[in-house]
Amino acid sequence: MTIRAVVRGVGHYLPDRVVPNAEFEATLDTSDEWIVARTGIERRHIAADGQTTSDMAARAARAALDAAGMNAADLDAIIVATSTADLTFPSAATMVQAALGNTRAFAFDVQAVCAGFVYALSTANALIVAGQAQRVLVIGAETFSRLMDWTDRGTCVLFGDGAGALVLAAGEGTGTPADRGILASDLHSDGSFRDALYVDGGVSTGTVGHLRMEGREVFRHAVEKLADTAHAALDKIGLAGGDVDWIVPHQANLRIIKATAQRMQVPMDRVIVTVQDHGNTSAASIPLALSVGVARGQIKPGHLVVTEAIGGGLAWGAVVLRW
Repeated sequence: MTIRAVVRGVGHYLPDRVVPNAEFEATLDTSDEWIVARTGIERRHIAADGQTTSDMAARAARAALDAAGMNAADLDAIIVATSTADLTFPSAATMVQAALGNTRAFAFDVQAVCAGFVYALSTANALIVAGQAQRVLVIGAETFSRLMDWTDRGTCVLFGDGAGALVLAAGEGTGTPADRGILASDLHSDGSFRDALYVDGGVSTGTVGHLRMEGREVFRHAVEKLADTAHAALDKIGLAGGDVDWIVPHQANLRIIKATAQRMQVPMDRVIVTVQDHGNTSAASIPLALSVGVARGQIKPGHLVVTEAIGGGLAWGAVVLRW
């Protein structure tokens, strides 16, 4: 018998305010056509004043728990992937725990920027396989709008806010790729590329800071590294791109998504794309896309799903799971 971390429920939350590309035309030298042509983004959601990352995370968590038919009290662990926690500490995860009324789980954050959800999913899988937890809530949530330099057209048009969540539970498998649940993961980082994508603030500066990015450099790394990490994760279980039902990539840029799918030899009609509606929601983008894919009727039980992401650090990785 093999223990697998099986998805039992998924959900998401998006703030009410929707900002179309045209709204930037009044303050920036840009246009809807320019943004769409270079990124595929048409609109994004922006958190309301006073709305926090943990608020959105808790809303997504409740949706995932409802889909799983579970109560918050059933959870053994809560992991929040975020780079925009409400406070320096305590963790956003403990705030979500309190909002859900759970007092028995252990809760903590994972910070790997846009790759955060892949890292958190891999961590949750390890906890379940090791027997340290039976039911784990994994959330990606971000308020990246609060890190934007709204005069920088190269970055501020790219990002949005939101949250997505999965409930994982221990299940029995046969030890083959036919099992439901997480089958393999592949994680990497290389701190020598720190300056490609970072925030110029923090505890050392006493400021929140703004996101700074070398767009061409990040694009180059993303196209190369995302396909490679996805192939590496698939290789671990003896599968290839042709076996994949759905790629659910980090939703940063449509050109990156298309280039990665091409390198994996997976057609775009087997790729979940939400970047046009959400922009780049960092660690929230994969669980958001998973939730939307399920709601659309695209992702179904038994489907083989590959998630992959890259973010500041640089940090990148992939997870292969059977829904």
